[in-house]
Amino acid sequence: MSDAQIRWISGPVLRARTSDVFHVQEAITVGPNALPGEIIQLSADELVAQIYEDTTGLKPGDAVAGTGRPLSVKLGPGLLGHIFDGLLRPLDTSSGPFVRPGAGRPSTLRFNFEPAVSVGDTVQAGQSAGTIHTPHVQQYLIPPGISGEVLSVSAAGEYTDSEPICSVRCPNGSTIQLQLAHLWPVRQPRPLRGRLPASGPMITGQRILDTLFPVARGGRAALPGGFGTGKTVLQEALAKWCDADVIVYVGCGERGNEMAEVLDELPKLEDPRNGRPLMERTVIIANTSNMPVAAREASIYTAITVAEYFRDQGMHVALMADSTSRWAEALREVSGRLGELPGEAGYPAYLSSRLSEFYERAGRIATLGGTEGSVTIIGAVSPPAGDFSEPVTMNTRRCVRTFWGLDRERAQARFYPAVHPLQSYSAEVDALAHWWQIQGNPDWIGQRRTVLELLETQVRLERMARIVGKDALPPPQQLTLLCAELVNDAVLRQSSFSEVDRYCSPQRQTAILGIVIRFVTLARAAIERGAQPDHIAALPIRRILQRVGEEYGEDRIEEIRLLWKQLEHEFEALPRS
Repeated sequence: MSDAQIRWISGPVLRARTSDVFHVQEAITVGPNALPGEIIQLSADELVAQIYEDTTGLKPGDAVAGTGRPLSVKLGPGLLGHIFDGLLRPLDTSSGPFVRPGAGRPSTLRFNFEPAVSVGDTVQAGQSAGTIHTPHVQQYLIPPGISGEVLSVSAAGEYTDSEPICSVRCPNGSTIQLQLAHLWPVRQPRPLRGRLPASGPMITGQRILDTLFPVARGGRAALPGGFGTGKTVLQEALAKWCDADVIVYVGCGERGNEMAEVLDELPKLEDPRNGRPLMERTVIIANTSNMPVAAREASIYTAITVAEYFRDQGMHVALMADSTSRWAEALREVSGRLGELPGEAGYPAYLSSRLSEFYERAGRIATLGGTEGSVTIIGAVSPPAGDFSEPVTMNTRRCVRTFWGLDRERAQARFYPAVHPLQSYSAEVDALAHWWQIQGNPDWIGQRRTVLELLETQVRLERMARIVGKDALPPPQQLTLLCAELVNDAVLRQSSFSEVDRYCSPQRQTAILGIVIRFVTLARAAIERGAQPDHIAALPIRRILQRVGEEYGEDRIEEIRLLWKQLEHEFEALPRS
C-alpha cells in the first residue's frame, strides 16, 4: 500500500506529496475517516486526487493511502430493488439520514443460491455457475478474467454476497475463491464476445417515440428539454412501460425535491408484467445536487457498470440518466479547481470524449456466456433556457442516434409528451423497418413520412394563417391544418396519467396510425372531388379519431379496425360542390 500526505486541498480536489508509487485512476482513502477518492493526475513527487465525500475537516498533513486498484464497485445479487448513492453504497434508514463518512457497503442480506456446476467441471469467464433466487431470478456468472477447474462449490442454500461460494483452480495453478459478488472498475467497460447490429426497437409504449422516433434495443437516445418540459415524468413512464428486463435509474445532480419525488414514486409503481412492485427489477442511484460534486461525476460510470452487470446475464437493460448536464457541470467544477484551460462555456476540453465514453458503453451484444444482452441508454439533458445549441446538448447529439427534443411551448400548452416532432429525429428508422413489417405494418416508413411532412407543412401554413386568416387559405391548405391537428390529437398526444392511454402497444399504434393515415388519404381525395373542409371537419368519425387513443384501449384494438367501415361510409356520403 502506497502512502502520501496532503499538501493542499480545495473542495473535492487535493494535492499530496509522496515518494511511493501510485497510478492514475487508482482508488485511495484519505484522512482519519478513510474518505474514498481517486487519483486524476501524477507528477514525480506529487499526486492530484478528487474526493467523493465532503472534505470538511481535512487538513495538510493528513494521510493519503493507495488501495492498489482502480475505483471499483461491488456487483452482486443485492442490487435489484434498492437505492444507492453514486458510489453504490445503500441509502436506507438503517444508517440514518446521511451516509457515514468513509462508510462501505454492508453484506447482511442472504440470497438463495442453487449451483449449476460440480466439482471437476471446467468453467469459463461469463459462464453461469448457478441461479440466485431473488424476486427477480438472476444468474451467478463466473467473473471476467477467471477460468479453470472447479475445486469446490457450495450446496444449495442461503448465503451472503461475501461468503465463499466456489473455488476455481486457474490454468497458472493459482486457486481463487469466488463469492456471489465481485468488484469491477467503474471506468472500465465489462468484456463481451461481440457487438450485434440493431434488430428491433426498445418499445417505450409512447406513440410519438415508437412510431416516429424509435430507439433500437441497445441504442442511445438523448432527451433534452428546459425546466418544466416533462423530462422526469417521461423518464418515469419509460421506466415503467418499456420492454426492458431491468431498469437502472441514475439521478445525477438533480434537485433534492425532484429526486425525493422519484424515490417516493418509483417504489410505489406496479410492474405491468406481473403486478408486483416495479422496484423489484429496478436499481436507483441517487446523487442530488447537494452531494459531493466528485461523486456526481462518478455516479454515471457506476450506473453504466451496474447496467453492464445485468446485461452480461443475458438481460435487456434500460439506463435512465437524469441528467447528464449536471454531470457535465461536475466535470467543469473539478476542471476549474485543477486550473485546466476551459473550453466552450467553461466546460473542459475533454467533455466530448467523456460523453462518448459513456454512450459507447450502450449496445446489443453477445455475452461471454453465449447469450444476448443489451444496454439502452436514455440520457436526459437540461440545457439552460432550453437552448439546444449549448455544449452539452451539441456534444450529446454527436454520440446518440435518437434525439427526443422537448419543447417548452408544447409543454405550456399542456401537450404531453412535449416532444417536438420537427426538432427530433432517429437514425434507426431504416434498421427497424423490417421489425415493423413483421408486426403487420408493411408501410410504416411511408406512413411515418406522411405524418412528418404533414406536421412540417402545418408550421408553414400557421405562420401564413396568422397573417391572412385561416379562412382565406385555399381548401387544400385548410385541410392540411385540419389533418395535422388530427395527427397531433390522435397520434402524438398521450397522457402518462391516463388509465387507458398511458401505454400503447405496437399493435395499437399500428391500428391508430393506419386509420388516421386513411382519414388523411380520403380527405385529400374528397377535396379534389370538390368537398369542403368544413364538411370534413364536421364528420362524426373525425371526433372519434381525435380521442381514439383515450377511448380505445388495449382490449379494443379490433374495434379500431372496425372503424374503417364507418370512415369509408362517411366519406362516400360527403356532399360535393
